[in-house]
Amino acid sequence: MLSDAKKKARGDRNAGQGAARLADHEPAALDLEESPQGLVLRLSGDWRHSGVASVQEEMARLAKSADANRITIDLGQASHLDTAGAWLVRRLKLRAEERGGTVTVDGPHTWVELIEALPDVTAASVRKSEPRKPLFNLVFEPLGKSMYELWDDLVAAAFILGSAVRGAQMKLNRGSGVSPASVVAQLDHMGVRAVPIIVLMSFLIGAIIAQQGAFQLRYFGAEVFVVDLVGILQLREIGVLLTAIMIAGRSGSAITAEIGSMKMREEVDALKVMGLNPIGVLVFPRLLALVIALPLLTIIANFAALFGAAVVSLAYSGITFDVFLGRLREAIDLSTIASGMIKAPFMALIIGIMAAVEGLKVGGSAESLGRRVTASVVKSIFVVILVDGLFAMFYAAIDF
Repeated sequence: MLSDAKKKARGDRNAGQGAARLADHEPAALDLEESPQGLVLRLSGDWRHSGVASVQEEMARLAKSADANRITIDLGQASHLDTAGAWLVRRLKLRAEERGGTVTVDGPHTWVELIEALPDVTAASVRKSEPRKPLFNLVFEPLGKSMYELWDDLVAAAFILGSAVRGAQMKLNRGSGVSPASVVAQLDHMGVRAVPIIVLMSFLIGAIIAQQGAFQLRYFGAEVFVVDLVGILQLREIGVLLTAIMIAGRSGSAITAEIGSMKMREEVDALKVMGLNPIGVLVFPRLLALVIALPLLTIIANFAALFGAAVVSLAYSGITFDVFLGRLREAIDLSTIASGMIKAPFMALIIGIMAAVEGLKVGGSAESLGRRVTASVVKSIFVVILVDGLFAMFYAAIDF
């Protein structure tokens, strides 16, 4: 008897809870009444995302057509309210206030706070927040921003270069030298592991220049002068320039990504808290490794390009290795080799500084990291080519 009574009570309780759940999930409904104080809008049912579909059109119609001076929105009979329902109420309230009416929302305090916390999305607010800019501003504002960004980049580059010239400074205001292990590790990453791609690229470039040069010089019976063309062009310009471009795309992007990732994870700030200089710990070893590695890679690239040109000259024009080397010794001198090698340390500094500047600009998002890596490569290549052109004009002016 007792167990039967308990089962019956449990069944009644479950039935009551089921009925309550059904009542809680009734679709949203609204009832519009007129009173001496104005319109009264009573909301009932479930005003959540799953229940407001039945009243969206009616609420939109009320938001456009309601012209009473005073509207009262009663939330007392609503069972639930989330952001979807709050947006409908908020839109009605804003549209009515935009026409000069007064809207009062009555209901639970948390629901009223949710409705009031939603932003103003009326047409007037959009027009107010986005004023139309004059044509002069549209044309010259991006240019002005670019000039300011260029100045900021120059200041940041000067700061990094100055910190590097002053010394490694592993600790702030205490010169303690640079760790040889970090420099050797960076030399391995930026120099040794870059040798295969540099050799392959330079071999192909030298072969292509020799083939095209021989093809054009054949019409004049001067195919042997292709050795002069490849030797001078490779040693003075192409060797160091293409090597620097490859290093900018390979190592410069890696430096920006590494420093940017540390910036995102706040490891750079942690170094400052520990009393370490981030420029000395992160940037200086990479700069030093680049200054050492790029000239060595340029030498390797020159040998690979000349070998590729010799192979193509032998196969395409019948110029033997002995003839190639003899003509090469007559075509080049020490100034030809030195003019290209002098550029290498400057280009290495440019690549390292630009990569470090962009890496330290990274914000807290992956999108920012991607933008900075792209900007680092583009800016480095642009400045490297610009500096190569300045060196060419300088060498021409001094007849070097």
